[in-house]
Amino acid sequence: MIKKDIKTNSIKAWVLAARPKTLTAAAVPVLMALSLAWADRGGSLQLVPAVLCLLFAFVMQIDANFVNDYFDYAHGIDDERRLGPKRACAMGWVTPRAMRWAMVITTLIAGIVGLPLLFYGGWTMVAIGAACMLFCFLYTLCLSGWALGDVLVLIFFGLVPVCATYYLQTTTVNKTAILAAVACGLVVDTLLMVNNFRDRDNDKRTGKHTLVVLIGPKAALILYFALALVACHAGLTFFFTGRYFTFFLPFIYLSLHAHTFRRMRTIWQGKALNAILADTARNIFIYGLLFSAGVIIDYAIGCWN
Repeated sequence: MIKKDIKTNSIKAWVLAARPKTLTAAAVPVLMALSLAWADRGGSLQLVPAVLCLLFAFVMQIDANFVNDYFDYAHGIDDERRLGPKRACAMGWVTPRAMRWAMVITTLIAGIVGLPLLFYGGWTMVAIGAACMLFCFLYTLCLSGWALGDVLVLIFFGLVPVCATYYLQTTTVNKTAILAAVACGLVVDTLLMVNNFRDRDNDKRTGKHTLVVLIGPKAALILYFALALVACHAGLTFFFTGRYFTFFLPFIYLSLHAHTFRRMRTIWQGKALNAILADTARNIFIYGLLFSAGVIIDYAIGCWN
């Protein structure tokens, strides 16, 4: 439903532009990494880098949303034929000039929040933060139209946040952290798959070559389900090392994902797929909670034995 009672550049307008529902995708990688690090450190965490990682993830997600909002509007992608949720610039809720300043400010805030991580992880953390900021812009400006969006999700919502957060707590990155990072990236990519599945006709019309456009809707639908299936089975290492709850609990997520997949197949196209987008975001958050709960339970059982 279009919100017509929103004043330009009001607090309500900025909340909508920030897309708070997308923050779950930013929180899950950090949550998973912290749970693993907590167990591997014997039930303890360094609080300051943990909080900074979470804040950096949130600010970068908001920054990415602002960048996407502004440049899709500037390039004429957000028009009256858009099927997804309405965007702030396109609807006049936020002026383009204000959004440009918002991009600058959120990028600076991300830098300020992330810079202290230098004292915990060295200059590598600065390089990682700079890469996050750079690709935040490159994704919307060009890479998402070259079918590289899914690769970037795997990297910047999986490998980078999970491994970097884990490293800041343990000063190392092991095989289980990498597997958890890959699984996380695959799960979060289901959100992008739904988004591109819904917008496939408009993307094709505007020359945006997403993976869904390239492989077609039938293959994309299968891939949507396969991403979660592979992610859950990627945790076999946890099973073979005796961390049974870490392996089995995420399969509850898989059952939820399968239900969402069936609804997506039935709806197939149109604005009704926005409900699938919301369900997928919920499922991703549940996956993160289940994985982290599994890690904590396995650690507790290990201590008890």
